[in-house]
Amino acid sequence: MAQSRKASRVRFERGVPMHMMAIDGTWQRACTLLDASDSGAKLRIDGPLQEAHLKEFFLLLSSFGAAYRRCQLVWVNGDQIGVMFLREPQKKGK
Repeated sequence: MAQSRKASRVRFERGVPMHMMAIDGTWQRACTLLDASDSGAKLRIDGPLQEAHLKEFFLLLSSFGAAYRRCQLVWVNGDQIGVMFLREPQKKGK
């Protein structure tokens, strides 16, 4: 089955441990990055999945949170989710 993705994905054979954090900082949970592209990623969620809290969140790419991507939930399949990376609007030049 051919996939019609805009961006090619990089698959991580063993997965990469990450953390997710609420936009307002009220929750954080462990997850595993399974694959990623410029536009999104597939994650495996560790522990029970509560979709209401996952509509929009930060994916922390570093252990101390200095590198992150803002994400929006696209799909859910068991303990795996697909997310789209949200980009900040481009600022117009002077």
